[in-house]
Amino acid sequence: MTTILITNATIINEGKATEADLFIKNGRIDQIGSDLNHKPAKQIIDAKDKLLIPGMIDDQVHFREPGLTHKGEMRTESRAAAAGGITSVMEMPNVSPPTTTLAALRAKFDHAANRFSTNYSFYLGTTNDNLDQIKQLNPNEACGVKVFMGASTGNMLVDDPKILDELFKVCPTLLATHCENTPMILANEQKYREQFGDDVPMGCHPAIRSEEACYASSSLAVELAKRHDTRLHVLHLTTAKELELFTKGDHNKKRITAEACVHHLFFNDDDYDTLGALIKCNPAIKTENDRLGILNAISEDLIDVIATDHAPHTWQEKQNSYFNAPSGLPLVQHALLSLLEHQQRGLFPIETIVKKTSHAVADIYQIKERGYIREGYHADIVLIDPNSPYEVSTDNILYKCAWSPFNGYKFNNTIMSTIINGKLVYHHGDFYEENIGKPLEFNR
Repeated sequence: MTTILITNATIINEGKATEADLFIKNGRIDQIGSDLNHKPAKQIIDAKDKLLIPGMIDDQVHFREPGLTHKGEMRTESRAAAAGGITSVMEMPNVSPPTTTLAALRAKFDHAANRFSTNYSFYLGTTNDNLDQIKQLNPNEACGVKVFMGASTGNMLVDDPKILDELFKVCPTLLATHCENTPMILANEQKYREQFGDDVPMGCHPAIRSEEACYASSSLAVELAKRHDTRLHVLHLTTAKELELFTKGDHNKKRITAEACVHHLFFNDDDYDTLGALIKCNPAIKTENDRLGILNAISEDLIDVIATDHAPHTWQEKQNSYFNAPSGLPLVQHALLSLLEHQQRGLFPIETIVKKTSHAVADIYQIKERGYIREGYHADIVLIDPNSPYEVSTDNILYKCAWSPFNGYKFNNTIMSTIINGKLVYHHGDFYEENIGKPLEFNR
């Protein structure tokens, strides 16, 4: 029996800060109280002057397994996620072979056993010819259904209008969308090829994967969802213009919700000058006005979830020219730290971070007994030291690709401890438990 007592913590949960102790027993939060020193615990952690929050639930990661393991693996990337305060992840279907059949989905779950340090679930992906698989999906069998309404990484574009309409009509669970208009992107690519040949500057990426291409696709997704009353979740918004498609308010009362990703909140198009392909991603990092608009939308509850879209590629792959450098960047180890930078700058309180990275994700995806610090819930929690800076360096990057767009950046906070399923996984830079993640369960 594993028992952990955390004393003197400042617990950030459900919109308020509370000074309390927390006792963990058999993987669950057994008791929260003002003085629990009498509890017999095998491990005691003094959390004086530390912040205790529910672990981040990342609803969008690419861990590259199966088939693309030269970029990342379930084991390596979930380990990095745990070190970054992420306790559960939802992994995307554009692997090799793609997760576009129920057989592939089930095989992926079987393969994942004993490979994750975080909890996990997987999306079932869509194509122009697998609607029969979508219709047969048990809503509790996957975190959601993923549709690429614009071509990104892999060959999973759904561009048949009749198929899209039917998908929105029959999808048995949450439908998560990547929204970019591929014909518009291809036209932009051609325009820049005519100007630069194959040597297009990386700074042209947000003009190629433009505001107009994002808006055309996301507005179509919202239109289809309203027509069919689909439970729609629009992933990684990147433009201020798209925000007009969404409504403010309680995420529990919405049929259409939206997500922002940490890199779109942190970087802007000026950063292509120094980081180049390292921040090339789809949809693209855009202007400072877009970045500030998305940050403001988080505070206004226009955007409901913050995630990573963690998507590692090798350093060598990223050294290629514009059309040959793949899109995506590794983020899970430093995502929560980057959000805390916004909090320290006064853009939103830590309660908002907890809401958008834990509470809302658990609610929107109907995850069973996670995402909150509540007695009886699974003990997925993170201790943050707000008085200890953390500098990213090649020596402490845990991704298999071994690089980060944050390399050299000094964050103002440190992830001190990560507890997953009641076990101390990460503490003061060391790993104590690994590969103890469990499949997420859903109340649907």
